[in-house]
Amino acid sequence: MTATLDADTRPGHTAGVHAVLPPLQLGRVTVPSPVVLAPMAGITNRAFRRLCREFGESAGVGESGRCLYVSEMITSRALVERTPESMRLITHDPDENPRSVQLYGVDPATVRAAVRLLVTEDRADHIDLNFGCPVPKVTRKGGGSALPWKTELFRGIVAGAVAEAEPYGVPVTVKMRKGIDEDHLTYLDAGRIARDSGAAAVALHGRTASQSYSGTADWDAIARLREALPDVPVLGNGDIWSAEDALAMVARTGVDGVVVGRGCLGRPWLFADLVSAFAGGDTRVRPTLGEVGEALRRHAVYLTEFYDGDEFRACRDIRKHIAWYLKGFPAGHEIRHRLALVDALADVDDLLAALPADAPWPGEAAEGPRGRAGSPRAVALPEGWLETRDLTGAAARNIAQAELSVSGG
Repeated sequence: MTATLDADTRPGHTAGVHAVLPPLQLGRVTVPSPVVLAPMAGITNRAFRRLCREFGESAGVGESGRCLYVSEMITSRALVERTPESMRLITHDPDENPRSVQLYGVDPATVRAAVRLLVTEDRADHIDLNFGCPVPKVTRKGGGSALPWKTELFRGIVAGAVAEAEPYGVPVTVKMRKGIDEDHLTYLDAGRIARDSGAAAVALHGRTASQSYSGTADWDAIARLREALPDVPVLGNGDIWSAEDALAMVARTGVDGVVVGRGCLGRPWLFADLVSAFAGGDTRVRPTLGEVGEALRRHAVYLTEFYDGDEFRACRDIRKHIAWYLKGFPAGHEIRHRLALVDALADVDDLLAALPADAPWPGEAAEGPRGRAGSPRAVALPEGWLETRDLTGAAARNIAQAELSVSGG
């Protein structure tokens, strides 16, 4: 895919301008472009990371355009037990560098064991810890965005992970939300604990768990965390739908880099825009419908490879991406519906051939939010979770069994 460019713009054009931010330094790992693909369950597998990486590299700024592409969340218990799916999810392409894995866990010993597996078997160059997931099946067990409320449990997990990874030079970072709800904010305390425990960086999604993805991300909270932690990189996440949004977040909050999640759903070329923007350039990719179809098809092929040649499984996976890729384009209800039912790559080819390939980028209709925002809700929590910030009673018993009941890799 090529960008639709203004007359004075070409891919990688940076003459007379300077990089917006220096490289992101995570321990001994240097990320030249301070842009991170957020881990997203069921999305950021090896196939999608490859696609995003290829578009980022297409910005034409060479090695300085390399970003950090994080795997989807891996459950520590499943990894320690070496379930086939968890082992699949931690795989990386041979040229993927740095290799980044996100872990979820609620038990310090299990998280330590998972980190130990990754570093002793040389399976990761960077490990991120998930304290931001707002999904009820995770928070009701005290995990994800619920966990930082229990400060010593949070400290134990982060410190334990760092202790296992540090001898191997693998940096550990933390991704979190503001807190459980506006009455139970945790991000400032958690940020300080993470820093003091040796975390190489802290990323904040500017929403509470109770917001899910609704409303507006609180960039002011991100700025407050940046101010509170001057001695460790702080990354901002939430409502970055374009390169301009990313630049605006940096200008407003002073963060050291950005974490991009839903903004790249169906738009892996966003990484070309981001790389260019942070290099000081103004290249922006505006694909035709035909070029979007090419990206969608390539995504399906990469998924087929990821699933060891299983086209049916790959096509079932690509179905959820269809609406995101076609957002704003004149694709027609029937073709959209049939694409959402594809079973083989031949089906994808036939249906893409029926699209008006020369349809131009639709502009605003294809921009902005994507993915389900949800609505504010009460957060599912273990019994008595909010009564104290210590881990006691029923809450402690829940934690003891929690990882056994959270499915996934």
